[in-house]
Amino acid sequence: DFQRIVASERIGVYTTRIPYANPVTPENLRAMQPSLTSAAALILPDEPLDVVMYSCTSASVVIGDAEVGAAVRAAKPNAAVVTPTAAAVSGLKAFGAKRISVLTPYTIETSKPMADYFLSLGFEIARFTCLGLNDDREMARISPDEIVAFARQATAPDSDALFISCTAVRAASVAAEIEAIIGKPVVTSNLATAGACLRLCGNETARPELGRLMTLAYSDR
Repeated sequence: DFQRIVASERIGVYTTRIPYANPVTPENLRAMQPSLTSAAALILPDEPLDVVMYSCTSASVVIGDAEVGAAVRAAKPNAAVVTPTAAAVSGLKAFGAKRISVLTPYTIETSKPMADYFLSLGFEIARFTCLGLNDDREMARISPDEIVAFARQATAPDSDALFISCTAVRAASVAAEIEAIIGKPVVTSNLATAGACLRLCGNETARPELGRLMTLAYSDR
């Protein structure tokens, strides 16, 4: 998604990996925290970056947005830090959404901290749907057509917007299609973070074909 949405002649996308072991549980997600600083340091070592994005939604919840930011800035002190959760909140607030529907691929155990996260920030949850998966490879294998069908079922009629969680889920590619079906804004982990990174790199171009979110300005909450 980032290569497709963000990369251009002017904006480069560089990646590194953090060791992680399935299943997807709060404990395994939290175990990535000690590696955040060293992983960030591996991206163009000793070179400044405009933005560092931590690409795990559920881990951002259990570790904490502020804690992720502090760990990354220990290696890249001048970079803006984006998490999927913070970017999603920014996108939902930009739409004026207060009552939301949420679709996650996770188990209830892993999803509950995310529900608590949104509630703690003042959102109401109209419908919260979990697909019950605990392997991130299975999450990545959910087809775009299946995502559209799940999104339709996960959207409560009285919600203001739909959030689709997980950077492994290929929802960004069908966000505009889902919006046309449900008649509401759609925020996905990858769409929110891609939009945030583009704006923080100075690219304000509206791209409505990717969804309503990509027509809005980004604000750090």
